[in-house]
Amino acid sequence: MQIEFPCVVALTWVLRDAQDEVLDELSEPVEFFVGGGDLLPAIDAALRGKAEGARVQLALEPEQAFGHYDEALVFLLPRAALPQGIEEGMLIEVSALPAGALPGAPPDALLTISDMYPQHVVLDGNHPLAGMALRLDMRVRAVRAATPEELHQKSAGTGFFRLA
Repeated sequence: MQIEFPCVVALTWVLRDAQDEVLDELSEPVEFFVGGGDLLPAIDAALRGKAEGARVQLALEPEQAFGHYDEALVFLLPRAALPQGIEEGMLIEVSALPAGALPGAPPDALLTISDMYPQHVVLDGNHPLAGMALRLDMRVRAVRAATPEELHQKSAGTGFFRLA
């Protein structure tokens, strides 16, 4: 079966930055819905027409991947506004913060605690790979028809290559 919309594809990959440092390597296949929201548009397009066993190599600039780093998505918040036990690297949804705590933050944003200080924390709404040129070497391990539920959701439930 060739990869066409709508279908589900199982992929393995090695993801590198522009300096060839491995950022992520997956040896067990993960399923993605082709033609929905599971894959970045450039990846979705590169997979179309391929079949099981295909190798797909992509060089993605930030605008094709997770966008450029946006300083406007970095926020300071008083440490007292967050619960005890928070740590650097934790993720927090804007909707879980006190109302009005971050004016200008998208209400559905997912923020990473990037730095912690005695009086405040730094919350970053950028994707961790924002601003990076990426090199992706993928293998198509399987291709199958999408289930009715996947067709309805336009997702196989995996979001590694989603923008949001």
